[in-house]
Amino acid sequence: MKGCWGKIISVDLSDRSVRTIAPPERLYREYIGASGIGARLLYDMTGPETEPLGPDNPIIWMTGPFTGTRVPTSGRHQITSRSPLTGIFGESDAGGRFGTALKKSGWDGLIVRGISDVPVMIIIRDEDVRIEPAGDLWGKDTFYTDQYIKQHFGPSCETSCIGQAGEKLVPISAIGHDGENARMSGRCGFGAVMGAKKLKAVVASGSRDTEIADPVRLMVQQKKMLPQLVEKMKGIHLLGTAGGTAAAEKMGDLPVQNWRRGNWPDAEKITGQVMADTILKKNYYCGSCPIGCGRDVEIKEGRWAGVRGAGPEYETLGLMGGSCLVNDLEAITYAADLCNRHGVDTIEAGSAVAMAMECFEEGLLSLKDLDGISADWGSAEALAALTEKICLAEGAGKLLGLGVAGMAKMIPGSEKFAVHVKGLTLPAHDPRCFSTMAVGYATSNRGACHLTGASYFFEKTAVMPEFGYEKPRPRYTEGGEGKMNFHTQNLMGIMDSLKMCKFTIYGGVSFTEVCEWYEAVTGEKTSVEEMAEAGERIFNLKRLYNTRLGLSRKDDVLPERILTTPRNDEGTGDYTPELEHMLDDYYEVRGWDSDGIPLQKTVKRLGLEEKYF
Repeated sequence: MKGCWGKIISVDLSDRSVRTIAPPERLYREYIGASGIGARLLYDMTGPETEPLGPDNPIIWMTGPFTGTRVPTSGRHQITSRSPLTGIFGESDAGGRFGTALKKSGWDGLIVRGISDVPVMIIIRDEDVRIEPAGDLWGKDTFYTDQYIKQHFGPSCETSCIGQAGEKLVPISAIGHDGENARMSGRCGFGAVMGAKKLKAVVASGSRDTEIADPVRLMVQQKKMLPQLVEKMKGIHLLGTAGGTAAAEKMGDLPVQNWRRGNWPDAEKITGQVMADTILKKNYYCGSCPIGCGRDVEIKEGRWAGVRGAGPEYETLGLMGGSCLVNDLEAITYAADLCNRHGVDTIEAGSAVAMAMECFEEGLLSLKDLDGISADWGSAEALAALTEKICLAEGAGKLLGLGVAGMAKMIPGSEKFAVHVKGLTLPAHDPRCFSTMAVGYATSNRGACHLTGASYFFEKTAVMPEFGYEKPRPRYTEGGEGKMNFHTQNLMGIMDSLKMCKFTIYGGVSFTEVCEWYEAVTGEKTSVEEMAEAGERIFNLKRLYNTRLGLSRKDDVLPERILTTPRNDEGTGDYTPELEHMLDDYYEVRGWDSDGIPLQKTVKRLGLEEKYF
């Protein structure tokens, strides 16, 4: 089929071997691409005995059939592995240009196993795949690493690399792309997987264009849709994801003081508009993207002077700002820059600092425990200092770098302050604001994730007419949360496999149009129903990966604070989710038993028993 090369690189760092895997074509039809094929690879190549930081745990970079084409927002890739942070299924999506470079080199993906005895990097230049020494880069940050590689291997090279946090196996470490523009694979701690393998970077460049089945049809479709997408996403273009910060606070969506408070008027001080008025230089565009939501910022004077690069996204502002009560935009930008440079997830870091502030307030952590840092609510200095400790894995940073679930195990009496699902901290969207997110967070296969199903899109402005959602679902509508998550999780699994940015949903792109683009790119006839079933297959396979590890309904939970503490603000009132009823509905729609295990008839219907690798 078109849109894919039909081959994946497999590297074993233990014996320095490089070989080619040619998957059967039906794999591409049944699992589509990046997220789906990555999950299938991980499921088939590992078992419950596979240790996240061990040699047998693969880390997988995958592109999709849209990557490297003119489909808008398709410059993306997916990284999949068993998470060292949560111990379960893990995946992380990133934009930027690395995915396009990998696809242009003539490969659909890369699998890396084994452990090198010295630091190395993998260089992919069309058919040439080499393992090169990287000792000179060990100990360097992601910005320096990207710059060094471009100087030595050419400016067309794109990097997927770790900083010092990944090298030191920090559980909340991330993988960086695009240098100072910092397109991060932040979630699930994959920087530590690369660090354990002594893999400093993957470098890709290529000169090959992906063959499209019907380029004329695709061009006609794009010309029809692009003006609408650009117009509808004008706000995101102008203010980035940070543009929604104030509105989120008013709705009751923004986390405030480690999720325990309602409204926080100071959100007005850390918005995308404030960023545009003060430190914004220009927009940054990921590959094949007409939106340009990225922020290129520079702080020229004051305490945080010298920072230049990617401005903080909404999630970063929510967790480092609202959750910590820090209203200093430049301080948050500085802390986020530390994370980008050293390779740390800003969501996890902000949550860890907020939890430390609450533990400090309650006397569970002392000044001595925190290396003399007074972790007071709203302290920009504490946010910056503790973030630096996390990034360097020094002192108190070793504790906070475990993530909130890990911190709870080390700090007696702090469990209720650890706001997470399955070990992954909540992103900056509150299930007390959008009711469908409760079951979405609880059942997300990698832990709390707003994008696994993105059901809140459809409680705001988005629609899904193909599945009966002709208009946005009113918040707090009683009943149907399980069914909506069934549809949205399947849809988002397809988008993660094709490799499209989910902002296209906000831009008015329908699932029907996505299917039409798939036909134009691949030449394969499909339908909304067939693609939705592929999304269902992908989601269930990830669930089976976790049930194989012993996960079940007992793990589909929400933090006590979310379930029992109303925000009592103007956006949400006193609403708290009734999760158990939602789960019953969801399991039935999914074809799982009452304990959350996929029924055998569901497994058989979706063809999940077949092993491909």
